[in-house]
Amino acid sequence: MRADLAASYGEERLPRYTSYPTAPHFSKAIGPDTYGRWLAELRASASASLYLHVPFCREMCWYCGCHTQIVRRDELIAGYQRTLRNEIVQVAETIGRRIKVEHIHFGGGTPTIMMPEAFAELMATMRQKFFVLPSAEVAVEIDPRTLTADMVEAMRLSGVNRASLGVQSFDPVVQRAINRVQSFEQTASVVEQLRHAGIVGINFDLIYGLPHQTVASCLDTVRRSLTLAPDRFSVFGYAHVPEFKKHQRMINEGVLPDGLARHDQACAIANALKEAGYVQIGLDHFARPDDSMAVAFEERTLRRNFQGYTTDKGEVLLGFGASAIGHLPQGYVQNEVQIGAYAQSIAAGRPATAKGYGLTDDDRLRADIIERIMCEFSADLGDICARHGAEAGAMLNSAARLKPLISDGVVRLEGNRLAVAKDSRFLVRSVAAAFDAHLNPAKQLHSRAV
Repeated sequence: MRADLAASYGEERLPRYTSYPTAPHFSKAIGPDTYGRWLAELRASASASLYLHVPFCREMCWYCGCHTQIVRRDELIAGYQRTLRNEIVQVAETIGRRIKVEHIHFGGGTPTIMMPEAFAELMATMRQKFFVLPSAEVAVEIDPRTLTADMVEAMRLSGVNRASLGVQSFDPVVQRAINRVQSFEQTASVVEQLRHAGIVGINFDLIYGLPHQTVASCLDTVRRSLTLAPDRFSVFGYAHVPEFKKHQRMINEGVLPDGLARHDQACAIANALKEAGYVQIGLDHFARPDDSMAVAFEERTLRRNFQGYTTDKGEVLLGFGASAIGHLPQGYVQNEVQIGAYAQSIAAGRPATAKGYGLTDDDRLRADIIERIMCEFSADLGDICARHGAEAGAMLNSAARLKPLISDGVVRLEGNRLAVAKDSRFLVRSVAAAFDAHLNPAKQLHSRAV
């Protein structure tokens, strides 16, 4: 990373571009009727991914940016699971046939907060209503502090083959400051249990930019994590948005690292993981060279969706649960965020769609450009524009934010081919933003660029 560029661009508030247009641009003009029509219009040959959102945790981590709430009563979770199951059935029946599924992802919150029997029932329902391919990746996000042996067994029997473990930091000072005390021994025990059960795809999630975090503490977390040999790492910068996430007000802003310190932490983590043999993938992922994600990066087939970087080639993402977002060829849909409103809609036999976005031809073109930049640090604008019936020159002329990036050496432009300089890849979101026709820099809706 170049420190001068981190200082110049690092404070910008920019999307992570897990979609384009991004969620703040969704509108209530897209509702249940629209979603129902879009589902019925899906091609018979369409392949899908399924995302299930479980918005419950036992306690709040103060850094959290997810839609979740704290629950003590298991009957609330059981009721939500039944609603999830009903939504799956409703969506499948609206489609009218068992379309094939290549990926299933449980996110949250803490998906493993469900009873093991409830988890198994959801998996059985999905296999009944959709054609889940034998090769499908079935992934679950896990809080190592609450995972039980019974849930591990339910995951094994249900065909789970990938687990993402929230680690964040092993520094006890940082952990206390974010209200997430999780020992290394707890994490190591869960990794051992998962591998013993045959769930061998292991991801670790790390965060930099947390209160009291330093380069030394980041490197210590990486060192300990490497002894457990996960296949992949996701490394995110903490997004401090207390105006949107009120629980983040529990974090003392005075002990948050500044932009340059965040830059140093991100750089140190990346270098340590690459020195350990991991391939850096896009903005924030690292994988072993033989991992399917590293292979997809090498073969230029990597994709990006609401779970981040993915090997998923499906053209449809069906979201289930409160706040879940789906992506269909026609556009995006998002369910009601409030659990009560979501449950009422499903109980009434209608989609819980609260808002969405209908894609235009220009949106699809820009989405392709942004995805290639985010996944490959480059984009052949001539090729992409030609596939969309557009002119590369006109697209470049519309990207006013690109000019200073070229002047500063962040971007190289040879003809119609754009590439992000290797020492500037940490600013890939800034480059992608040059092609975002909806971006409003005056609205602080996103996390910092670094």
